[in-house]
Amino acid sequence: MTVAKITEISSTSPVSFEDAIKKGVARASQTLHGLKGAWVSEQKVKIEGDKIVEYQVILRLTFVLD
Repeated sequence: MTVAKITEISSTSPVSFEDAIKKGVARASQTLHGLKGAWVSEQKVKIEGDKIVEYQVILRLTFVLD
């Protein structure tokens, strides 16, 4: 029997949402083993003046328990 768990993380990037996703998954894979999937539950941007300075994603990650 396989048992999976879902955890939620936040990741940011000054470049793009895609970069924030890649960084979040890469960092999570250092401590969570058996990652099977991820989905973006939220996207936000930080604006200073008239420019976007940071992209943020809230990711839900699924991983299989040992």
